[in-house]
Amino acid sequence: MNQVVSFVDEQEVVRLTQDLVRIDSVFRPEQEGANEERVALFVADYLRSMGMQVYYEEVVPGRPNVIAFYDSGRPGKTLLFEAHTDVVTEGDRDAWSYDPFGAAISGGRIYGRGACDTKGNLAAAICAVKAIQRSKQAFTGKLLLCIPCDEEGMMIGIKDFIRRGWAKNVDAAIICEPEENQLCITQKGAMRTILRTFGKMAHGAMPLTGINPNTRMARAIVALEELERKEMARLGQHPMLGWPSITPTILQAPVKGAAQINVVPDQCMTTLDIRTVPGQDHDVLRRELTAILEALGRQDDQFKATLEVIEERPWTLTGMEEEVVRAVASSYREITGKEPVYNGVPGATDGTFLHKAGIPILTTGAGDRHIPHHADEYVEIEQLVESTQLFALSALTFLTQPVRA
Repeated sequence: MNQVVSFVDEQEVVRLTQDLVRIDSVFRPEQEGANEERVALFVADYLRSMGMQVYYEEVVPGRPNVIAFYDSGRPGKTLLFEAHTDVVTEGDRDAWSYDPFGAAISGGRIYGRGACDTKGNLAAAICAVKAIQRSKQAFTGKLLLCIPCDEEGMMIGIKDFIRRGWAKNVDAAIICEPEENQLCITQKGAMRTILRTFGKMAHGAMPLTGINPNTRMARAIVALEELERKEMARLGQHPMLGWPSITPTILQAPVKGAAQINVVPDQCMTTLDIRTVPGQDHDVLRRELTAILEALGRQDDQFKATLEVIEERPWTLTGMEEEVVRAVASSYREITGKEPVYNGVPGATDGTFLHKAGIPILTTGAGDRHIPHHADEYVEIEQLVESTQLFALSALTFLTQPVRA
């Protein structure tokens, strides 16, 4: 089975990564045609040229998912490789030493936006399937590629994939993300919320004629910090994910209209980026947040606030006994001669929702986990080739294991 590794073509992986990076797929809502469409069309054509069964589905206009099957023709399990097409903004191009969409090679690295997160890993997954095809090694079941849009946003691509029923018969998934080829079996959950406090406009020289929402927001933020401390003390530092957190990010007052230094605003808004770890119940946490606001209201009859959860992503944990974990671990040992390093994903991935749909997930792939979203983003070619080998051997190992009763 390990013969499949010899069919991985390094130059093919490098070329495909470069081709993908050179297609700008930053979602720019203000600019027509600036989205994932061009790269999705390229990927769909590439997969068709491999003889795969390809589906091209628009989630919203101009933002498609690409779905492809490599079917053994024999009954068995289905393994999913998932890697997204969108990338974050390149930001200030003057901060880059390389063209962010040039895919330059220097010092054994491919540079460019998405090289690490996660077009290199998308190329690795595709080239892993090509290696399996070339090896002609027998397996049962199916390999399924899900290449969605919008992982960097609200993850509408993977949600659409699940909504249309594609995930129903998937037995396990490998999420192809930059994790230095570590085996990530857990990831943080997330709750994105909007907290608003309400007041009454007034002259800054006569603040008591109004109600200041800013001081009310300050009290709420201090109370949230105390809740964060309690959760940290209760749960401790997770060995793979670190600490849970409640982080105010955007702070804005007034919410509408121009701000003036001599005007008490009528409303203040903050967004909370709440990251959760195993052991935290999101419903319980939501009730605790609401209880904080109710307590502040009892202390101050002019305190009025609302809390809106706009996005929720549960934490995930995949057991070491799961077949997908064992398949990737044994493949890693065979390829590298080393024991795998198990870890957790500090943020969320599309795998969050696959896990929620009942699919065991493992996240791994090439790339320094601290490099995504930075200027001069890069992926090491040597590690990228290792990822391709890991994906190919893991797929064959998983799909030739007997189905558990």
